[in-house]
Amino acid sequence: MARSAVPRALLLLALLAGGIAAFVLLPVKQYLAEFIEWVRRLGWWGPVVFGLAYAVAALVIPATLLTLGAGFAFGVVVGTVVVSAGSVTTAAIAFWLGRTLARGWVEAKVAASPRFRALDQAVAENGFQIVLLTRLSPVFPFLPLNYAFGLTRVRFRDYFLASWVGMLPGTVLYVYLGSTVREIADLAAGNVERTPAQMVFFWAGLAAAAVVTVLVTRAARNALRRAAPADKAEGATHD
Repeated sequence: MARSAVPRALLLLALLAGGIAAFVLLPVKQYLAEFIEWVRRLGWWGPVVFGLAYAVAALVIPATLLTLGAGFAFGVVVGTVVVSAGSVTTAAIAFWLGRTLARGWVEAKVAASPRFRALDQAVAENGFQIVLLTRLSPVFPFLPLNYAFGLTRVRFRDYFLASWVGMLPGTVLYVYLGSTVREIADLAAGNVERTPAQMVFFWAGLAAAAVVTVLVTRAARNALRRAAPADKAEGATHD
């Protein structure tokens, strides 16, 4: 099982690396700006097309520009609905890709390491809180986090709900910032108004990152302590 999972894990890494390389090397920002301008003229079809494109594009490239673009194209209310739906769809697809393509390889590592097993158990037991806190923090990047949680034992229900709730404040903030932009060229160049809300969100995110670190560490330590007697008993049985 572990051997068969390795090529799939490599495929997942190649997918991520290819998307990031394209974002860095190609004029992706210009393409996205042109797409946003085009979608803006589609009328009521615009939000539908944008949401579908967001769900696919965010699987392989950072989606900040698209989130800002939703505010520019549709305003705060519609833009928030579109991005919220698109981002949680992306998160769900990436989660299942990670779980399908690479979870078997992770399980082999977990089985061989009590520390890995304890960390995996900690995430499973505190899944909702951990996902929620990481989603509230800009310290944890959206793109790799989607796949990473698929490698853990967190329940999909907890992951989905916590992702949706945790991403919503950041979505509203960046959609609002996009709505203040007057020209698409400013959006592509990153000339977006800075607001006090951004700093509040940033510092609150750092606090959430600190909390999730403490939570995971404590939960993993407890899981490792519980696992130690079982490991000793298993070793004695084999002897």
